[in-house]
Amino acid sequence: TDPRTDAQALKEASYASIPIIALCDTDSPLENVDIAIPSNNKGKESIALLYWLLAREVQYLRGSLSRSQEWDVMVDSFFWRDPEELMRQEEMDQGLEETWVATKPAVAEDWNAQTGGEDWAAQGAGDASWDAPAAAGGDDWGAPVQAGAEGQNW
Repeated sequence: TDPRTDAQALKEASYASIPIIALCDTDSPLENVDIAIPSNNKGKESIALLYWLLAREVQYLRGSLSRSQEWDVMVDSFFWRDPEELMRQEEMDQGLEETWVATKPAVAEDWNAQTGGEDWAAQGAGDASWDAPAAAGGDDWGAPVQAGAEGQNW
């Protein structure tokens, strides 16, 4: 995929006159490369997408897939995933499932039931209006700071 990392294989293939097609980034050396495909060859997702595009194009050229037909193979199948990473992911999913089942409430809660008898409308709202200015004049940014206020000496 990268001519820089596969330099030895490229050299040996050129001795055997094997045509070399390489996925090349802007800084890749092109020695012994016959066909360079400009691409991002640094990220595993971009390389997987490039392989998916190449495989789909080969199917088109062979005639086994027409251009009007969608290819049902997903790009995800071209990602290489570490088996240990897959096992860790499955263990984490199992742990989350167990935690979810363990914290599930046993009795269905009644959301319409009155609890505590709190009435928000009666809690000191009185005749206060949303349009009324704040009691301490906190909305006036140009007002001078009160002298003697602790911690206000900037």
